[in-house]
Amino acid sequence: MNRFAVDYEKYSQAARQLAAEGAVLLRNENSALPVRAGDTISLFGRTQCRWYKSGTGSGGMVNTTASPELAGALRSLGITLDETLIGIYDAWVAEHPFYKGEGWGQEPWSQPEMPLTDDIVSAAAKRSTLAVVTIGRTAGEDQDNKIEKGSYLLSDEEDDMLSRVTALFDRVAVVLNVGNIIDMRWVGQYKPQAVLYVWHGGQEGASATADVLTGRVNPCGKLSDTIAYEIADYPSADNFGEDAADIYAEDIYVGYRYFESAAKDKVMYPFGFGLSYTEFDVKITNFEMLSGKNDEFHISATVQNTGNLPGKEVVQIYCEAPQGKLGKPARVLCAYGKTKLLAPGAVQRIDFTIPARRIASYDDSGVTGHKSAWVLEPGVYTFYVGSSVRDGAEGVRFAFADGEETIIVKQLSEALAPVTPFERLKNSESGMTRESTPLRTADMAKHIKDNLPEARECTGNKGILFADVYDGFADIDAFIDQIPDEVLACIVRGEGMSSPKVTHGSAGGFGGLTDALKEFGIPPACCTDGPSGLRFDTGGIAFSLPNGTCIACSWNEELTEELFAHLGAEMRRDRVDLILGPGVNIHRHPLCGRNFEYFSEDPFLTGSLAAAELRGLARSKVSGTVKALYGKQSRETPLYARFCDF
Repeated sequence: MNRFAVDYEKYSQAARQLAAEGAVLLRNENSALPVRAGDTISLFGRTQCRWYKSGTGSGGMVNTTASPELAGALRSLGITLDETLIGIYDAWVAEHPFYKGEGWGQEPWSQPEMPLTDDIVSAAAKRSTLAVVTIGRTAGEDQDNKIEKGSYLLSDEEDDMLSRVTALFDRVAVVLNVGNIIDMRWVGQYKPQAVLYVWHGGQEGASATADVLTGRVNPCGKLSDTIAYEIADYPSADNFGEDAADIYAEDIYVGYRYFESAAKDKVMYPFGFGLSYTEFDVKITNFEMLSGKNDEFHISATVQNTGNLPGKEVVQIYCEAPQGKLGKPARVLCAYGKTKLLAPGAVQRIDFTIPARRIASYDDSGVTGHKSAWVLEPGVYTFYVGSSVRDGAEGVRFAFADGEETIIVKQLSEALAPVTPFERLKNSESGMTRESTPLRTADMAKHIKDNLPEARECTGNKGILFADVYDGFADIDAFIDQIPDEVLACIVRGEGMSSPKVTHGSAGGFGGLTDALKEFGIPPACCTDGPSGLRFDTGGIAFSLPNGTCIACSWNEELTEELFAHLGAEMRRDRVDLILGPGVNIHRHPLCGRNFEYFSEDPFLTGSLAAAELRGLARSKVSGTVKALYGKQSRETPLYARFCDF
């Protein structure tokens, strides 16, 4: 039996569960959700007729088999729907078909919404007990979201739909089938009883949404981004979208690192926030610091389900470091864990190990006396434990080095510092200020030249094949020593889209593309997009996965790894060696068109889930190519040194 065979039943189950756990419940007044026994649901919004499984471009254009729309997914769970209203939408959509745009990346971010009348809505209100309003947006490369109606803002027809439905229904749940965060000020205006972000959940997305709406899965997703009241309140707003240059003046103060430090009142929904149909109590039960070569902290927390329904909770740990000379965010995520499904009254203990390096700060200027080093400045460090960045109760406090000296956690060297002067944000005891960004002082060309490894002598062909190395019969160095430089240099070449030397329709081939390399047994290797499933330009069918943001909002490493193990098996079947993903750019601004294929505004959450995806792929002996892109059109922020754990 092929141990890499694709088990589509388990594949679908994992994708559906992950998409459901990525759904974030922002509002649920008077327990409007889940669907109650005897409910009849009126579905509003044309998105019900064509559910967005993913965005466009390399991060989402997966050709997949038909997946259910929301109505079909709800019917499959035995839910009674207002079929009269569905018929009205079906007839209107038939006359106003979905418009894909013309050319790559030109699909509009939304489709025209069906105009409603009070007669249509009031008649539906008499036939049903719950209104579910669907609002949809796609996303993708080659164009950013815009502060326009039908893009970041609601369209006039969507505004009118919410106005009429909330006025005539006692229970209204708004479901956001979107790739990116959209403007949320309408929540305060129309006050729907429930609001649920379900993102782009792949081919199982509609089924996962039905699971959450009905309570088959208790919502347990948490926001991987801060939702501010105003788009102008994001710290990158002044510099996002410039044509001449992209200036990252916000520096490390992206998302909650800025808002929790300097603008807490600007936040509508904080990072890490998400409601459940049940309630939980989180308590710290143990804290221990282990000193030695690898300083680390052990924290234990217990989670009890104090409500009436089974559910999962995410425990989040944040650290507040002393401002010192560098300046620090008020909170930095340093650990998290998700419980198993807890029955009412059940308790689970989660143990966390936090290495000291995870709460260190990077000194790129030398202000601490240790340039290009990760350091722990002296002072009091405080851990907060809870279920969002905002509600974490103070747990433990400790002081490093008795407040006397800076500890060097890891010494590095300067690389790729800016060359153009600009001012960046810096937090301090007196509040958020600005400082001049350190400019480049190192000569990278000289550094590379000085650190080149010594050339090895070419031994000529000794008859060692690549398969011998793979099977453990030969050493990799001995294998490489056989190959002349002019032959080996070709191994870094690639052939582009739909190379005939690899799987048809894939993104390209690399490795053993030349006859000379093939003589040494080096095969051509295949790579293709992408982060949300295998994309084949020839129309080849593949499995469509939840997008990066949906995965991040699950905060579930174990389930993410399981899902990507199934993707790895699919890659083996289709002879794909590498996917072009995961993408690890930081969500620096809500308008970035490719946010949907990335994870989060936080580097630790991003990095841990990207690692989980790679571990899953590795089970099938395939892998990914971690992407961190700069782009004029997408204006993304790579996960770089001052952000990430090392």
